[in-house]
Amino acid sequence: MNRNNSFIKKFIGNKKFYKMVLLIAVPIMIQNGITNFVSLLDNIMIGRVGTEQMSGAAIVNQLIFVYNLCIFGGVSGAGIFTAQFYGHGDTEGVRQTFRFKLWLAMVLTACTIVLFLTAGPNLIQFYLSGEGEAADATAILSYGSQYLYVMLLGLPAFLVSQVYASTLRECGETVLPMKAGIVSVLVNLTFNYFLIYGKFFFPELGVTGAAIATVLSRYVEAAIIVTVTHRHSEKHTFAKGLYHTLKVPADLCKKIAVKGSPLLFNETLWAAGMAMLTQCYSVRGLNVVAGLNISNTINNVFNIVFIALGDSVAIIVGQLLGAGKMKEARDTDNKMIAFSVFCCTGVALVMLLLSPLFPQLYNTTPEVRILARNFIIITAIFMPQNAFLHACYFTLRSGGKTIITFLFDSVFIWCVSVTVAYILSRFTGLPVLAIYTIIQICDLIKCVIGFILVKKGIWLQNIVS
Repeated sequence: MNRNNSFIKKFIGNKKFYKMVLLIAVPIMIQNGITNFVSLLDNIMIGRVGTEQMSGAAIVNQLIFVYNLCIFGGVSGAGIFTAQFYGHGDTEGVRQTFRFKLWLAMVLTACTIVLFLTAGPNLIQFYLSGEGEAADATAILSYGSQYLYVMLLGLPAFLVSQVYASTLRECGETVLPMKAGIVSVLVNLTFNYFLIYGKFFFPELGVTGAAIATVLSRYVEAAIIVTVTHRHSEKHTFAKGLYHTLKVPADLCKKIAVKGSPLLFNETLWAAGMAMLTQCYSVRGLNVVAGLNISNTINNVFNIVFIALGDSVAIIVGQLLGAGKMKEARDTDNKMIAFSVFCCTGVALVMLLLSPLFPQLYNTTPEVRILARNFIIITAIFMPQNAFLHACYFTLRSGGKTIITFLFDSVFIWCVSVTVAYILSRFTGLPVLAIYTIIQICDLIKCVIGFILVKKGIWLQNIVS
C-alpha cells in the first residue's frame, strides 16, 4: 500500500496541478490542432485532385519542414533564456532574447530562400528514384516545383510569427498565438477551396492554389500577433521599447550561442534526418511517398497532444528552474511525463480505430491506401514511446542541457536511424513496412538513455541568475 501511495504521489498530480498544465497545454493543442487539421484538409483537397499533385506537395512540405524546425530550434535556443528571464522577473532580458531570435530567424530564412531558389528541383528529384512510371515522376517534379516557389513567399511571415509566438508562450501567454492560428487556418481553408477548385470567380489553380492560400494565411497570422502584442503592451511588457534598439549584448549572444547552437543544429539535423528517412523509404517506390504522406498527415493531427505537453514541460519546468525551485521542478516534471504518456496511449487507440477509414478519403490507388493504413497502425503502436521521448527531450532542454539533447536527438537519428534505414533499403529485400517498424524499435534505445538522464537530474540548473 505504501509503495502504491509513493507511486501515486510521484507520478499523479492533484486537481490544481492538472489545471495549471492544461491552461498552458490546451491553447497550444488547439492552435496546433487546428493548424494540422487544416493541413489535413489541405492535403485531402490536393489528394482528391490526383496522386502526383499530392506527392509533389508532400515532398516540398518535407523540405520546408526542415526549415520550420531550423527556425524552431533557433528561437528555442534563445527561448530557454526567455522562460528563465521571465521566471526571474527580468523584462529587459526577455526583450534582448527576442531581438536575438529576430536576427537569427532573418539570417536562416534568407539562406533557405537562396537554397531553394537554386537547388529546389534537385532536392525534389532526390525523392523520385524509386520504382514507378517515368511520366509520374516528371509530373510530381513539375507540381512540386510550382508549389515550392509560391511557398517561399510565405517564409518571412512565418519567421515573424514564430519569433513573437515563442516569446509570448515563454512568458505564459498561449491564448494570443492560438487565436491568431485559428484565424490563419480559417483563411487557409477558405482560399484552399476557392483556389484549388476554382470556386466562385477564382481561377482553378490546383496545387499552386493551395500554396497561395497557405502564404496568405501566414501573413494574416503574423499581422494579428504583432498588432495585438503591441496594442496590449501593458500586458506584454516586453513589447514596450522593443525596437528602440536591435542591439543584443555580446555576453548574452555568447551565452545563447553556447546553449542555443546545439539546439539549432539539433532541430535542423533532426528534420534533415527525418527527410532522409523518407528518402530511404521512397526507394521502395513512388507509392511509398504517397502512402507516407497520407499517414504523416493524420499522424500530425494526433501528435499535437504530446507536442503540446512537451512544450508545456519546457515552459513550466523552465520557469520553475529560473525561480530556483529545483525540488518543485523535478516533482512537476515527473508528473508531466507520466501525464503525457497516459494521454497518448488513449490517442493511439483512437488512431488504430481510424486507420482503415482515413486513406479512403483520397483519390488514389488501392496500393497507396493499404500502405497508408499500415503506416498509421505502426505509428499508433509506438505513440506512447514517442510521447515519453518528447517529454524527456524538453526536460533536458529546460535546464539548458542542449549539447546532451543534440546527442540524444539528431546524432542518434543520423548514426542509428538513418544508417539502419539506408542499409536496409539499399542492401536488403525487406518490404518498406518492415523497415519502418525496425526504425521505430530502434528508438527504444533512446527511451533507456532518456530515462537515465532525467532520473539523474542533470537538467536541474538555473542558467540566468
